[in-house]
Amino acid sequence: MTNKKETFDFSNQQIQLARFAKAMSHPVRVYILQLLSKQSCCYSGDLAEELPIARSTLSQHLKELKNSGLIHGNIMPPKIEYCINPKNWDIAKKIFSDFFQ
Repeated sequence: MTNKKETFDFSNQQIQLARFAKAMSHPVRVYILQLLSKQSCCYSGDLAEELPIARSTLSQHLKELKNSGLIHGNIMPPKIEYCINPKNWDIAKKIFSDFFQ
């Protein structure tokens, strides 16, 4: 028996939608996005004080959001300021809206 690997080309929009959906697949990340979408930016220390999770866990959630492109971090020693990435936030809103139409 041979393994025949079939290839399938996904659209850029499908790939981007999946990336954003993965980033939003945890309630803590959804909370962070909602918080950041209502204010200009927030420091990681402020998030750590607000959320009942370990700083290392928070760091992993922020990393996932950054990797998706939904947020970006500005290093301002000794703090890191996190903000919504407005360009990708608008893309995410459009892609999800189109998906649910």
